[in-house]
Amino acid sequence: MTRILVVDDEPQILRALRINLVARHYDVDVAADGAAALRAAVDLPPDLVILDLGLPDLDGVDVIHGLRGWTQIPIIVLSGRAGNQDKIEALDAGADDYVTKPFGIDELLARVRAVSRRTAIQEAELARVQLGDHLVDLAGKTVTGDVRLTPTEWQILEMLLRHPGKLISQRHLLTEVWGAKFVKETHYLRQYMAQLRRKLERDPAHPAHLITEPGMGYRFKP
Repeated sequence: MTRILVVDDEPQILRALRINLVARHYDVDVAADGAAALRAAVDLPPDLVILDLGLPDLDGVDVIHGLRGWTQIPIIVLSGRAGNQDKIEALDAGADDYVTKPFGIDELLARVRAVSRRTAIQEAELARVQLGDHLVDLAGKTVTGDVRLTPTEWQILEMLLRHPGKLISQRHLLTEVWGAKFVKETHYLRQYMAQLRRKLERDPAHPAHLITEPGMGYRFKP
């Protein structure tokens, strides 16, 4: 894990967390409100989010819902709300852990390491995915049946397979694979998805696993 997005409207907390995380060799992005956090997560997806619930524009729980609509990246809530109900709502929305302010930096870093370990285990479990007649090894970059994929096809396929059942937006795919300047080039995705279906689907004209959600994006259906 290398990139962490810290979301908090208190400048001193953003500064303190940035200093401490950078000192431990993490790349750090910061956002002071919910809208900026959601934009940052799309433009440069982090490996983990540290999120305050009391933001000036959106409630932190709404930010969690917004992230969980397309990604399973770990989310650690960092909040001054100490009530059990606030913790329950955040965890039910999809947060992975909850740290109450005031907090010790050593405790927070320990939570970051613990969540990172769990994520690494989950990613290892997702390394081999069955897609119709083919077994896809994401770690080894191989597909049974002597299927050969280009580097770009691998990037798109891996993003879909690592989030089974989740809608991955066109914007997110284009940003991740080609860069932020290409978010309107949706024909790139149509071309490469057609190639992937020809190689991996039994009936490319009627795909069972690599599904298009018109006008929105794509999803992998196990």
